[in-house]
Amino acid sequence: MAEFDTIRTAAGARAVQIDEGLRAHMNKVYGTMSVGMLITALAAWAIAGLATTTDASVAAAQLGNGTMLTQLGAALYLSPLRWVVMLLPLAFIFFGWGALMRRAPAAGVQLGFFVFAMAIGLSLSSIFIVFTSFSIAQTFIVTAIAFAGLSLWGYTTKKDISGWGSFLIMGVIGLIVAMVVNIFLQSPAMMFAISAIGLLIFAALTAFHTQEIKNTYIAHASHGDQEWMDKAAYDGALSLYISFLNMFQFLLMFMGQQE
Repeated sequence: MAEFDTIRTAAGARAVQIDEGLRAHMNKVYGTMSVGMLITALAAWAIAGLATTTDASVAAAQLGNGTMLTQLGAALYLSPLRWVVMLLPLAFIFFGWGALMRRAPAAGVQLGFFVFAMAIGLSLSSIFIVFTSFSIAQTFIVTAIAFAGLSLWGYTTKKDISGWGSFLIMGVIGLIVAMVVNIFLQSPAMMFAISAIGLLIFAALTAFHTQEIKNTYIAHASHGDQEWMDKAAYDGALSLYISFLNMFQFLLMFMGQQE
């Protein structure tokens, strides 16, 4: 009986240790993601400021809404460089992040995430030119509330949603193809459909990734590999960051008021 009590006490202590470790792990995931979002917002705002001017004598170009661009703005938004700015973050996700996770130390992975967040800020800087600051802030708040609810559900639900993964990834690939096609078609109806479907896909991915991060930690908590756990936290932060960012962009298509 004493032996049984000892085993039960040890098991209970182990469960408490895992719970505490999981909370710390999730705090690190959300904290890293939040810093990444802050870097993105500041980079986008700063670059938009450098790309525009109110002085007609130094303006290099002008957009359709009357916004005057500096030479930097003309290069970023009107020259072929805009394709590099747009596609570079996507190339990093598909070809660079996996290599970074395999070969770099945890500190290098963290730095890579923050550099990626800055690159996203560069590619998103045009929203401060196209949309009003109020509508951007309003959309961000709505996105944050929706994200928090979806992530909380993914963390607390007893339902196994791991089976969603393959379907959602297929949906993301289809979404990317549709967006590339619409670059040439410029169809408002297709853009509306892409935004609606994309919003649903990344809302589901928010819950899916949250549960995946939780389950991954629980499955590997007993290994004691802190380096791996740190990398896993940054990987989870990237997954949730991408979901949040895409939800924000698609919601902006519905809620954003143009300048």
